[in-house]
Amino acid sequence: MDSLSVEELSCPVCYEIFTAPVLLSCSHSVCKACLQQFWKTKNTQECPVCRRRSSKQEPPYNLALKNLCESFPRDRRESSPEDVCRSHREKLKLFCLKDKEPVCLVCRDSQKHTNHTFQPIDEVVPSYKEELKTALKSLREKLKYREEIRGEYNKTVQYMKTQAEHTERQIQHEFEKLHRFLRDEEQATISALREEEEEKKQMMKEKLEEMNRRISALSHTIKDIEERMKASDVSFLKDFNATKERARDTQPDPERCCGALIHVPHYLGNLAFRVWKKMQDIVQNTPVVLDPNTASPQLVLSDDLTSLTYNKSRQPLPDNPERFDFFRCVLGSEGFKSGAHCWDVEVGNNSAWTVGVIAESYQRKGDNFFKEGVWYVQYTGKEYLSQSPEQLAARFPVKDKLRRIRVHLDWDGGNVSFSDPVTNTQLHTFRTTFRETLFPFFQSICETSPLRIGSVRVKISSV
Repeated sequence: MDSLSVEELSCPVCYEIFTAPVLLSCSHSVCKACLQQFWKTKNTQECPVCRRRSSKQEPPYNLALKNLCESFPRDRRESSPEDVCRSHREKLKLFCLKDKEPVCLVCRDSQKHTNHTFQPIDEVVPSYKEELKTALKSLREKLKYREEIRGEYNKTVQYMKTQAEHTERQIQHEFEKLHRFLRDEEQATISALREEEEEKKQMMKEKLEEMNRRISALSHTIKDIEERMKASDVSFLKDFNATKERARDTQPDPERCCGALIHVPHYLGNLAFRVWKKMQDIVQNTPVVLDPNTASPQLVLSDDLTSLTYNKSRQPLPDNPERFDFFRCVLGSEGFKSGAHCWDVEVGNNSAWTVGVIAESYQRKGDNFFKEGVWYVQYTGKEYLSQSPEQLAARFPVKDKLRRIRVHLDWDGGNVSFSDPVTNTQLHTFRTTFRETLFPFFQSICETSPLRIGSVRVKISSV
């Protein structure tokens, strides 16, 4: 047993220790399962080693070999040396260019490799290693890119946490304003109720005091008349006319007190709706709200997302696909693909700005700005320009410096117009056919004066 090797006990087909070996008429042994599979594949009963046809469909088991294999120590069942051919036990010196596998000299001359092309292994390895070096370079570049993306993911996760915390604080702040308004309204309503209660209590107190005086006077009169009626006949008759006159009560009877009760409907009737209507004094609607996820790292947005200011230093923001990374731009949070929409932009003393609409598919990375997919008007600090995909940049005249710009988008009608709402002057109109979602678009390079989206006061009607 010690003189036997793994190679001698290995099947020439599967190269593993024999399992149920059968003995062919040519004296070669093969695993029964391997032989059946080989015959099925080749559709002929031949030896996998020498290709001699077998005379038996069911070759007998090679019991001696089977026993040797079963008794072979498991710790010695290692594979044959990697540079030795498992089929012929010869050193692997050649490489078959067709089958892409190392072969020995015997393999080269075998039927299996008839008409194949071979090269020495030491000549093939350098070119294959070079090929792998190229592949490795590509894989390393992919690895580097994926590590960068992972870093961006980690930054995004951290920024999401910061965003959520800041947004939560803003939500609490906004609701606190509403709570304060509601508390003030509650207190004012209760105060008005108590004021009415005090006024009407005072009124009833005065009426009660007056009534008490009348009752007291009338009681005295009744008592005095009763006393006079007890006097002697002569005395009674002498005072009869005076007493009769006193018995006449010329004062009118008091009326029941109307409107003395609390006017409850004044306080409870449609209370929630009336408070809601009063909220229009503190609640304003902004037609366009800025989307901070699109804002350049050099733009600072207000907490209410209605204004933007340029900042020279770049904020550490995630480089997400929606964000502008080169130009100082930001988009509105809602895109439009139908209907008519209007919003005002307060440009004030901003020294340079751009306002307009932009196509959703516009590439926001890099410096390819002001090409396809943007309709805008612009102030450069010296002149006013308009530009669109259909029109090159062109000046338009302005009498006085613009302080506010009104943008009117008619998506269905295919036009976007710009006007000065202060003087009601039309500035420029683009006419085209829109084919995709458009977003409000803003740019600023001024550090001192923000661009601000004008608000619209909420009007609530009970009709």
